[in-house]
Amino acid sequence: MRFDRLVPLAEGFAEVAKYIQAAGRPLTSFCACELRSPAAFTEDGFRIFNEHYVKTLAQWGLFDGVINPVARSNVCPEIDPPAEPSFYAFSFTRPSQGTAPSFIIAGGAEWRGGEGSYATRIVRYRDLSPEGIKEKVRFTTREMETRLGAFGFAWKHTTAVQAYTVHDFHAVVVDELVRRGAARSGLTWHFARPPVIDLEYEMDCRRVLRETVI
Repeated sequence: MRFDRLVPLAEGFAEVAKYIQAAGRPLTSFCACELRSPAAFTEDGFRIFNEHYVKTLAQWGLFDGVINPVARSNVCPEIDPPAEPSFYAFSFTRPSQGTAPSFIIAGGAEWRGGEGSYATRIVRYRDLSPEGIKEKVRFTTREMETRLGAFGFAWKHTTAVQAYTVHDFHAVVVDELVRRGAARSGLTWHFARPPVIDLEYEMDCRRVLRETVI
């Protein structure tokens, strides 16, 4: 479900709850959201935002204080950003008459897992050269493939793939995305930054059989 306009976070959660309940579904069916923030956060700022964000998930019975099962992207439009963190879209589960699978993979950027600061784990940290951008895109694409594979899926199962960056990555689109099958349903590019300062490229993907603008 995509909002026709950006909706501030608190109002957005209220609208999401209203819509899900009107559809006869429990709040625990909320499974993904796409947010837009005014600007990229510092590491501490992002942590504080997340601590605030999960309070509603806990109230809805979705967050136990350790594991957060709700997929999310939270990116920062470079032009005409919102004044405060806001909802762009959300997803929830509902029964299906068919057997086709559906899924949403959370947003991921060129950031290696493990211990340490973002600066020590960002691929080609602050390198915006053509080779730096290529490696950032390549790493993130492979990360999406790993996440898909964990559920037994691949690019061929996706119905939508989104990229978020303010940099020109067209030179690597063919080899790093199209040839790997990531653009089978096209590629939606949002002129936006990932949520943490010095991250430069983010992606997410999904297989959703019904999409609506509200």
